[in-house]
Amino acid sequence: MAFGVIYDACVLYPAALRDFLLRVARTGIVRARWSEKILDECFKAILRERPDLNPESLERTRRLMREAIPDCIVSGHENLIDSLTLPDPDDRHVLAAAIRSGAQTIVTFNLKDFPANALDPFGIEARHPDDFMVDQIGLAPGLVVGALLEQVAALRNPPMSRELVLDRLRDQGLIQTVAKLRELSGMG
Repeated sequence: MAFGVIYDACVLYPAALRDFLLRVARTGIVRARWSEKILDECFKAILRERPDLNPESLERTRRLMREAIPDCIVSGHENLIDSLTLPDPDDRHVLAAAIRSGAQTIVTFNLKDFPANALDPFGIEARHPDDFMVDQIGLAPGLVVGALLEQVAALRNPPMSRELVLDRLRDQGLIQTVAKLRELSGMG
């Protein structure tokens, strides 16, 4: 059975990374989850940075995310929030969602906001998306490469080459992951 992960808002924000993480989850390697509040944070940040985007299009993306990953929404964790301690109290809802869903990992760029001493009692660790994806490649390289190829094939408006998608993922922080994917696909 796939182990559970919570995707934090910051890893769902960049479009290429979000697409890749969801496609990897759809392979069944991991069971990805998030809460409505995590989605709220993600899409508010997108609109703040990109006010030119159509809110209806973003709502469609949000809906498609829910459809892509069955049972992705964590609920019933709100009563845990006040009892948790993190450096940034605004991140407690993410840890609460991880606890409620039985996740072993929070995938986030904000590692300092999820220190081991706060997560260890719950058997949870925070992982940078690059380290997380390197682990997934180690477990199931063919499935991860397949997720990448599926992502490339789905991009039609505008179409993007595998090299361009890998460049975007690298620019979004997946440096080790992209190096391994290039090595696996003979693009070294």
